[in-house]
Amino acid sequence: MKNILLFLTIPIFILTLAACAPRPPQENAATPTASSSQPSSPETTEITLVTHDSFDASQEIIHQFQEQSGIKLNILKSGDAGEMLNTLLLSKDAPLGDVVYGIDNTFLSRALTDDLFLPYQAPALTDIPARLKLDPDNRLLPADFGYVTLNYDAQWFVEHELAPPADVKDLLKPEYKGLTVVENPASSSPGLAFLLVTVGRFGVENDAWLDYWRQLKTNDVLVTDGWSDAYFGQFTVGSGGEGERPIVVSYATSPAAEVFFNDLDTPPSASVNTPGNSFEQVEFVGILARSPHQAAARKLVDFLLSPRFQEDIPQHMWVYPANSKAAVGKLFEQWAEIPTDPVRLSPDDIAAHRERWIEAWTDVMLRE
Repeated sequence: MKNILLFLTIPIFILTLAACAPRPPQENAATPTASSSQPSSPETTEITLVTHDSFDASQEIIHQFQEQSGIKLNILKSGDAGEMLNTLLLSKDAPLGDVVYGIDNTFLSRALTDDLFLPYQAPALTDIPARLKLDPDNRLLPADFGYVTLNYDAQWFVEHELAPPADVKDLLKPEYKGLTVVENPASSSPGLAFLLVTVGRFGVENDAWLDYWRQLKTNDVLVTDGWSDAYFGQFTVGSGGEGERPIVVSYATSPAAEVFFNDLDTPPSASVNTPGNSFEQVEFVGILARSPHQAAARKLVDFLLSPRFQEDIPQHMWVYPANSKAAVGKLFEQWAEIPTDPVRLSPDDIAAHRERWIEAWTDVMLRE
């Protein structure tokens, strides 16, 4: 969710989006994390996982990989998915690492140019749903998925005797004026995903999707630069009641995260998971073509797609595991409902039109 998720009780300066990943979801230099407890020897293979800043995994899991494989793992966090991809393309001939985790379906087509990745038919692919396999050549393999959708403050709507939104069209109604905060798609992964929701719902013919945004602007929607500003600054739940907007673009896993990080019995927010009101983000893992450690890289990919690692994903990156044999856990089962019939656009379509769509959105929302 890409996108990773930020949480209510952790100081914002240590947080990321998303997806998405969950997907919330940013800067870091080479960060050797969870290196083996055994000192390196001349025979030890050392590889680097290049990823976005929202990547997270338990130390126990990483140590387990190192101990069982004999491979020392370094983790290089490289900004958000777009920044990471730019860096990878610029450094293609002198790769920064061996394996990449976190390029999502909004950047997939661009990532598959220039022979950046090697095909790998990982054994775990047999356990990954076909809808997530967006690269037929298996250069980038599905690792996780998440959903950007509307979240709303359930208690606020009870107190104001107003029905909560059930569809993005509800946001245009007079009674919802001034209630919604969204993120700028030029600077925010969930903001871009929500833009794609409107493209998928209303279509591009006669710029119908832009007409939706014009109406939303008339209905006093608030635009912030990023998810943190929207969720923690403006959303009535995330801000602890200091915000004034009871509807926010966030994630289908946000309610589960609120329960987990605030030790609650029920989440204060709910997600709009009805048909056509969310965007499915898929994150991928792949082996850099010029990695000098191909055998070790394949072992790492196998590990990242294994049920052992995949079951660590929900409560660390707050997205869903791609491997169907991985359990999501009781928290996700109860509070992280998978949306019905989300919007899905082809990576090629997104790649061909993303920049034009963002520019058109900017003209309507910030310049008109």
